[in-house]
Amino acid sequence: MPQEDTMAEYTQQSIQTMPEGGEEDTQRGRYLTFTLDGVTYGIPIRFVTEIIGIQEATRVPDTPSYVKGIFNLRGRIIPLVDVRVRFGKPAVPYTDRTCIVVIDVQDVTLGLVVDRVDDVLAIPQEQISDPPDGPGTDFEGRFIEGIGKAGGGVQLILSADKLLKGEELEPAAAAPQPEEQPALPYQIIAPTV
Repeated sequence: MPQEDTMAEYTQQSIQTMPEGGEEDTQRGRYLTFTLDGVTYGIPIRFVTEIIGIQEATRVPDTPSYVKGIFNLRGRIIPLVDVRVRFGKPAVPYTDRTCIVVIDVQDVTLGLVVDRVDDVLAIPQEQISDPPDGPGTDFEGRFIEGIGKAGGGVQLILSADKLLKGEELEPAAAAPQPEEQPALPYQIIAPTV
């Protein structure tokens, strides 16, 4: 599909390989921006490993509606979270612009379903304000660590760590990886004819 090729090229151009010992310097102040329900969000680029098209997910019992299940990405089992639903917004059908942003946080790999990926922006720290505090401002506030002002717009900067918080993600994140599956306690012998 041409869109996947475009996303792969975009990912390669936008997310640079982090050199050893210098990852904080090369990635500091850079955010992958994406849109949900007309609002622009940013996530620190140091957490993003790749951007892929929508994948078929296997539902995991006893998980909330925003955990869409798990999927296999080149031999790794990854939980899939619909960020729109996680934020309490209504679910919408996926389009050709809907994609998965794969992130690594606290040794956990997670796929985030977003409406569309926009850009990688450099937002200097002095252009990031604290989120508002007060009554009625906590709709997504527990996930927001700042408000960026760049590119002529406003971006809600997400805390990748807070997206992982909550025991509801544990069943999906704890799914065994293919290389970690235990050996069978018995031997399978093929019948002879």
